[in-house]
Amino acid sequence: MINRVKIYLDTSVFGGFFDEEFAEHTKPLFDKIENGQFTMLISDLTQRELTTAPQQVRNLVLHLKSEMTQLIQTSDEAIDLANEYIAQKVVGQTNYSDCLHIALATINKADYLVSWNFKHIVNVQRIRGYNGINLRNGYSLLEIRSPREFTF
Repeated sequence: MINRVKIYLDTSVFGGFFDEEFAEHTKPLFDKIENGQFTMLISDLTQRELTTAPQQVRNLVLHLKSEMTQLIQTSDEAIDLANEYIAQKVVGQTNYSDCLHIALATINKADYLVSWNFKHIVNVQRIRGYNGINLRNGYSLLEIRSPREFTF
C-alpha cells in the first residue's frame, strides 16, 4: 500500500461538500482524496452520524474509492481517551461525539483531522487541550484543520 498522508474527516466535512458556504474548499479536498493524494480515515462513528444526513451526502460516501479509504472502528481505547477530554474539561459532556472523533483520529495515527466545527474542534484553545492530553497519554500531536487549509 502506498504511504499517503492520512486524514480523518468528521461528519461536518461531508455536509460541507453540498453547503454553499463550505463547498468551495470542501470539493477540492475530495478531489485530492479521489486523486490519491490522501488516504481518508472514516470511522464507524462518522458512518452512524451520516445515516441521518440528506441522501446526497450519504451518496458522497458511497462513491468514494475504497482504495482511498480506511475504515476504523470505535475501541475501548478511543472511548477512554474521549472521556478524558471531557473529564479534563476540554469541552463539555454534550460534545462527547466530537471528542470521540478526536480520539479515533489520534489513536489511528491520522496526520490530520479535518472539520468545519470551529466551536468544539478547529479551535486553538480546544486543540491545545486535546493535544496536551494526547501527549500526557503517549500519543502524537494531532494536526486539526479546516478544509480551507488543504487548498494548495
